[in-house]
Amino acid sequence: MKAGTGPLLSILLGLLLLSTPGTQGTNPALVARITDKGLEYAGKEGLLSLQRELQKITLPDFTGDYKIKHVGRGHYEFHSLEVQNCELRGSSLKPLPGKGLSLAVADSSIGVRGKWKARKSFLKLQGSFDLDVRGITISVDLVLGSDPSGRPTVTASSCSSRICDLDVDISGNVGWLLNLFQSQIESKLRKVLENKVCELIQKSVTSDLQPYLQTLPVTAEIDELLSIDYSLVEAPRAKAQMLDVMFKGEIFNRKHRTPPANPTPVMSLPEESKQMVYFAISDHAFNVASRVYQQAGYLNFVITDDMLPPDSNIRLNTKAFRPFTPQITRRYPDMNIELQGTVVSAPLLNISPGNLSLAPQMEIEGFVLLPSSAREPIFRLGVNANVFVSLAFNNTKVTGMLHPEKAQVKLIESKVGIFNVNLFQAFLNYYLLNTLYPDANSELAKGFPLPLPRNIQLHDLDLQIHKGFLFLGANVQYIRV
Repeated sequence: MKAGTGPLLSILLGLLLLSTPGTQGTNPALVARITDKGLEYAGKEGLLSLQRELQKITLPDFTGDYKIKHVGRGHYEFHSLEVQNCELRGSSLKPLPGKGLSLAVADSSIGVRGKWKARKSFLKLQGSFDLDVRGITISVDLVLGSDPSGRPTVTASSCSSRICDLDVDISGNVGWLLNLFQSQIESKLRKVLENKVCELIQKSVTSDLQPYLQTLPVTAEIDELLSIDYSLVEAPRAKAQMLDVMFKGEIFNRKHRTPPANPTPVMSLPEESKQMVYFAISDHAFNVASRVYQQAGYLNFVITDDMLPPDSNIRLNTKAFRPFTPQITRRYPDMNIELQGTVVSAPLLNISPGNLSLAPQMEIEGFVLLPSSAREPIFRLGVNANVFVSLAFNNTKVTGMLHPEKAQVKLIESKVGIFNVNLFQAFLNYYLLNTLYPDANSELAKGFPLPLPRNIQLHDLDLQIHKGFLFLGANVQYIRV
């Protein structure tokens, strides 16, 4: 893409895609809404992870002395306890309004295998046993918040685990040992298992989930000028059937950050629940960025003769420019011309139902390049343009295409006499349609990656255009590696 065209054209997708979604004192520009369907999927995936972790837990040995009628006194030891299988079923992950999320697991089981020893005087017995742990229920609350830097936090609270039934199969004809297990060991083992489950969940939240959330950047670079503020406006908001995550979504100049001139308007999101997650992106995010680019001069552009297509019928020199202004060669024979474009005001993104468009207003000033290397102004034109935008999505990125209408040109000032505005308008549109916009679309076709957690892909994407914001719905798939 030619110098000067990139920021104006790539800003559209670059900003719209850097999103994840909500509101408190500052309204969010980016909101991510996770529905019941999305929480259900997350709960199932989390359950599979918890199931794998439970199969790794280490259970302690159980030792003690016994006194049994007809057997007498002795010493027992249950050791080398290993989890052989684990099946967690009936999970649910629900919003806990005003707090966070509630995870519940029911009707689950664990199989344990181990060895036993028993000693009485000089008599030693040993064997193996299988333990079937049934009717496991787990309940834990996940409290969501945000730290001073604006990153999300999560802690586990109110964890409880209950076991309904233990069934042991001990090898050998040792009914007295079975009675010993039921009278002395079963309650201890039940308590250990219940504590181990909650201990594992607490550890997983602290050592895995919380650090993962902390990798979310508070700011992310867009290009050499702009960054986006990803800090949370408030703690994630749990409602009856959804979870909203609200990000400030403020675009700013890294070299000179100033507060946005206007507050972010409130987005009234539709009550959609067909898909797992929805992303809402306010047009405010684009408009703030557009102003920053415009104030920094990034939306200005220059057209020189060497930038025109080789087969162009019109060249940027005074001789070739005579059809536009016949008197130009009298004052400036055989000199090159340079066109400088300036965006008069930051082009605001117009998001209305079914429509996504820009209407940049520009001024183009023509200069003659004098032999002394000085530039002398010769005319000034006003340009109004309308550009419609289409977006396409796949499971990892978004691509876009610009669909411009013909630009309209009007004469503001001419220092070289009569100026043929209609002819220049035809020339400008030829350049825009054959050079600038194709270059822009070539860049946009490369796509911009969506901000997804690792191993996550989106599918069944659906884009809705509402007044003031984009609303993207998607289902989620976790890719195991």
